[in-house]
Amino acid sequence: MSDDNRSKKAICLEDLQRRILTQELDPGSYLDESKISEAYQISRPPLREVLRQLAGDGYVVLHENRGAQVAPMTHKTLRNFFVAAPMIYSAVTRLAAEHAKPSQIMRLKDTQLLFRAAIRDGDTAGRALMNERFHAIIGDMADNEYLTPSLRRLLIDHTRIGMTFYNSRKVALAEQRAVAADQHDQFIALIEAGDADAAAELAVAHWELSRAEIESFVTPTSIHVPLGRAPGAQDQRGAS
Repeated sequence: MSDDNRSKKAICLEDLQRRILTQELDPGSYLDESKISEAYQISRPPLREVLRQLAGDGYVVLHENRGAQVAPMTHKTLRNFFVAAPMIYSAVTRLAAEHAKPSQIMRLKDTQLLFRAAIRDGDTAGRALMNERFHAIIGDMADNEYLTPSLRRLLIDHTRIGMTFYNSRKVALAEQRAVAADQHDQFIALIEAGDADAAAELAVAHWELSRAEIESFVTPTSIHVPLGRAPGAQDQRGAS
């Protein structure tokens, strides 16, 4: 494959990931291969490679004779998300503090600057994408072939939930956004210091900052079943 084709393939992959994360492509919708092929000017074989990679990472589900479907967000998947999130975030962050490289810490710091800029500018999509990148970098630091795929899948739905729930115009969330940004700074400091225990504890606190408000948003009023509160976590409310 030529360099030009590889570039188009990479652009297609990254843009489809972005469009799924920001819900420009709705959960559960089917992708039209003809339109995508035309839009990104790539042929069907490399496009299908892109779709297979997206499927492997959890962005889409491939159905025989029906094509690629953007990963649905059902009550079952959301419930499992709430159960798994605190465990995965805590384990990944602990390992990150043990294994982080200086170059990765620099990437984390650069991403944090972009995250704060998105909050300052009221850029909901930018905030969600930079938050996803921040935690994905922590996943890279952890360097664990068992946890990394789970984290990537978790971040897809966390980002999509963020796009659905967080509204930059809601004044009530301003304080929580500030706390979340401050906690990102704390992540950087603890990982850089190699403090694995404190980093893992912060990961649970960071999760709890967003869990309660998200849970109240995605749970129908007729359902009163807790969705994965982390054991021993304090009662914090807000948004990460």
